[in-house]
Amino acid sequence: MPVMDPVTNPFAPGAGTPPPELAGRDELRETVRVALARVRRGLPTKSVLMVGLRGVGKTVLLDRMRDEAEGDGIHTLRVEAPEGRSLPAILAPQLRQSLLRLSRDEKAKDLAQRALRALAGFAKSLKVKYGDIEVGLDFPPEPGLADNGDLEHDLQALLETAGTAAKAGGTALAMFVDELQYVREDELAALITSLHRTAQRQLPVVLVGAGLPQLRGRTGKAKSYAERLFDFPEVGPLSREAAKQAIEKPARDAGVVVTADALDRIVKETRCYPYFVQEWGKHSWDAADKSPISETDVEEASTTAVAALDESFFRVRFDRLTPAEKRYLRAMAELGPGPHRSGDIAEVMDRQVTSLGPTRNNLIAKGMIWSPQHGDTAFTVPLFDEFMRRIMPGDEWRN
Repeated sequence: MPVMDPVTNPFAPGAGTPPPELAGRDELRETVRVALARVRRGLPTKSVLMVGLRGVGKTVLLDRMRDEAEGDGIHTLRVEAPEGRSLPAILAPQLRQSLLRLSRDEKAKDLAQRALRALAGFAKSLKVKYGDIEVGLDFPPEPGLADNGDLEHDLQALLETAGTAAKAGGTALAMFVDELQYVREDELAALITSLHRTAQRQLPVVLVGAGLPQLRGRTGKAKSYAERLFDFPEVGPLSREAAKQAIEKPARDAGVVVTADALDRIVKETRCYPYFVQEWGKHSWDAADKSPISETDVEEASTTAVAALDESFFRVRFDRLTPAEKRYLRAMAELGPGPHRSGDIAEVMDRQVTSLGPTRNNLIAKGMIWSPQHGDTAFTVPLFDEFMRRIMPGDEWRN
């Protein structure tokens, strides 16, 4: 029987870390593959914006989809939209790299170089408004091309010229953007307008994005026609079968058996959230002395898995909160997983709903909570209610 060596532990909990087995996401990967193949052929295609809570594997999916697109000859760029950075600043350097690669194609060379000139004009004209734009310029700007200093107009012109070059090269330009909910509304509106224009011109430009559930509402608020441009597949917990496969197959590939009772216990403890599945897989492996991994091993592992989550996955988010925000989330946790009515949260805190509005808005901006419908509030991080009760026990938080 194999001895359980932590060095050979196949499980990989981590932010955006690829799991050893990407289970349960084949249908979504196929949806994106078909969308990219269609846009490459100039056929009507919606961009894809994946939405879901933290820990469901959106980043992993985005990276796998990008790898698959590159393997199919699609030109891609990959960015993450962090808080505090402008969309032009994160897009420009990656677009430059993609256009430089495209310019090596003889069929697309001249048009790709024109797109690089458009990028030069774009960066130069918007530098005053978006001071964080830093991009190498390979060609001088072409006067009148993407250089008005208006983001909505200039991004549209830039993506049109890039799309024309991609079309000439028989390929497509696919933009993979993570954490899209952090893009400012006016910048998101400019991106949506630009994609609308390239779609109207049947140019092979497509966005594959990922973000928290509030992304749906934010795109609609930015541009009312956004729902007609995008599909919004929801990335949720895995099915029970897929969660078991994510544990069983990597273990089996390493010569280790996981008992049926152990798999059932992992499914129960993790609620089938991919990040948690990896965490329990790692700690169950480390807890076992030998194959098979038993339910007793999983029970022992649960203590260390929860501690690891508290110190990393949960804590990194908790530490960004103000005292008032912590009290608000603790009040939510008092009510359970949610979603909860804003009035119920205010009642737990013995406060007026209106007085809590700024705190709630800040938590939404930080990506900690979202509103499934008017007046409702839900956590964006699974099991965060349990964490809040662990880290803020008792009633001191009410003061």
